[in-house]
Amino acid sequence: MKLDHPVIPLLGRLMMTYIFATSGIAKVFGWSGNVTYMSTRHLPMIPMLLAAAMVIELAGSVCLVTGYQARIAAFVMFWYTTAVTVLFHNYWASSEAMAGMQETHFRKNLAIMGGLLILAYSGPGKWALGQRADSRG
Repeated sequence: MKLDHPVIPLLGRLMMTYIFATSGIAKVFGWSGNVTYMSTRHLPMIPMLLAAAMVIELAGSVCLVTGYQARIAAFVMFWYTTAVTVLFHNYWASSEAMAGMQETHFRKNLAIMGGLLILAYSGPGKWALGQRADSRG
């Protein structure tokens, strides 16, 4: 099996994008529900944090899909996902009924974070906007 075709990184970027794009769209159309959910974590400046999350998820998704500035976007999305994981999926502080589900989300996010780090390191691949012929990605 040959895995060095330029479509492989593109497919990986598209698969990683799905969770961020759908989450960002859900923030646009379900703003008040997201404010209510974030309130359960007693965060300050929730509307501003929610707007920042929406921008990171949607703009980051565009960057991952197109490959344009994908390394920077992946790095920002890595740190964003780290914060979200610790704040919202802290299974060690959850009730017994919720701990299993939160641990699953925590582990899923670790896998996504690993993919984002690999993308930040290796770049988007050949099929990406803004790629120079001499770039590593």
